[in-house]
Amino acid sequence: MLSILNKMKNSRRYFIKIAGMAGLSLASANALYAEYQEQEKEFKDLPGRIDKYQKKHKQRFNMSGYAAPKISTVRIGIIGTGNRGSHHAGTISRVSDVEIKAAADVLPERFGRIKKNLNSTDHNPEYYSGSDEAWKELCERKDLDLILITTPTYMHAKMAVYAMEQGKHVITEVPAAVRIEECWEIVKTSERTKKHCMMMENYTFMPFHMTTLNMAKQGFFGEIVHGDGAYNTSKMGNNFNKNMYWNMWWLRMYGSRNGNIYPTHGMGPIAQMMNINRGDRFDFVVSVESKDFMMQNKAKKLAKDDPFFEEFAKMDYRGNMSSMLIKTKEGRTLNIQHDATSPSPHNLIHGVYGTKGSVLYDPAPPKICTGNHRWADKNTYDQLMGKFKPGLLHKFEDFRKGLGANLQSGHGGSDLINVWHIIDCLRTGLPLDQDVYDAAAFSAVVELSEWSVRNNSNSIKVPDFTAGAWKTNKSNMDINLDNGDGDTKILS
Repeated sequence: MLSILNKMKNSRRYFIKIAGMAGLSLASANALYAEYQEQEKEFKDLPGRIDKYQKKHKQRFNMSGYAAPKISTVRIGIIGTGNRGSHHAGTISRVSDVEIKAAADVLPERFGRIKKNLNSTDHNPEYYSGSDEAWKELCERKDLDLILITTPTYMHAKMAVYAMEQGKHVITEVPAAVRIEECWEIVKTSERTKKHCMMMENYTFMPFHMTTLNMAKQGFFGEIVHGDGAYNTSKMGNNFNKNMYWNMWWLRMYGSRNGNIYPTHGMGPIAQMMNINRGDRFDFVVSVESKDFMMQNKAKKLAKDDPFFEEFAKMDYRGNMSSMLIKTKEGRTLNIQHDATSPSPHNLIHGVYGTKGSVLYDPAPPKICTGNHRWADKNTYDQLMGKFKPGLLHKFEDFRKGLGANLQSGHGGSDLINVWHIIDCLRTGLPLDQDVYDAAAFSAVVELSEWSVRNNSNSIKVPDFTAGAWKTNKSNMDINLDNGDGDTKILS
């Protein structure tokens, strides 16, 4: 068994099949290894798999712009009560007309944090644990409308599919899937069940990003030509913290995958500005990455004093810097970086360049160019930010004035804005800001970028999950509340 595990540990795809295999018998380990070999063979033929699925797929129902029947009180179940799940519970409790009725986690000791965040609220969820599939019992409840998924990324797709099959709408942390087949599966299931599957790309709801998205919608930038985005922030402390993530799953991801495994924060806001899946779509991906200069060295250093890290010292880590280029069908380009190791400042970049103007978020301070080859002065910047402030931000200004509170939440306030608008759209019967095609396209590049890195940075096609509907789909992200809004309130 040890020789089998050593071979698997040396594989870039080790993590996907190895997670949670402690205690397996030799026979089951052999079966797992055989399955891994088949998966590895499939991965090498990823372009063939893409063509196969593309030819087979016929759009059953267009979920772009879909408005589900109104739900007066949105009843929510949360799968995963670690850092993000507990945080989201606290955020959701600040929105009216919501009931958090259930939560599930493989580790019952995590329930303490979500209970603390819901203390002094009217929410008293029932908790599910005791087995790896306790989350299915939660999904099967008849008194839930919406499932929030905040588990490790490789679990998202199967949980989303199961929840939709049980008649529930789904919102999931990012990315929504890690393999092409999973992307197709969430699309097919959403179309068949007519249930929303929205990936919560909360960086899109940051005030600066929403305002510049509104500028793009109003034509301020002219034709958008190119975008630079990133999620560059060191996670070395978190990833090597034995108490931070279940089963050290993020560290295992970095020790088993290539390419950009966390692309959506840098890519999502730019893709919305480019109207991806609504007038344009991703065409192909090229990806390159540096070697690992830091992670294995840290693992080896820790292993000298702590046997716990010995297995991690043997892993072949992805490069410290991943750079992914995407070309769109309409000829635009995106350059998306991911560096979770270097001790440089947190950097999203968010540089968008058009024929009439441009914008750059990081490094601070944010900047706007009106097309005269220089960044605008502070007065001009402030005037533009005020002029193009979208209706959704004005709505939150009203909430702030009414409550006399700052309404702070995670990611620059975007978490609360995101959650409020999701709940209000469900209650009012309006389309959500992002749909299953966004979830699939934004997530697909995880595996595509890995394939490109492992194939000398060759290009690889991005599937068209809309089956051609991208050519006529209408623009989304109703940040100006043009479709209206309901009476959903912020409570605190």
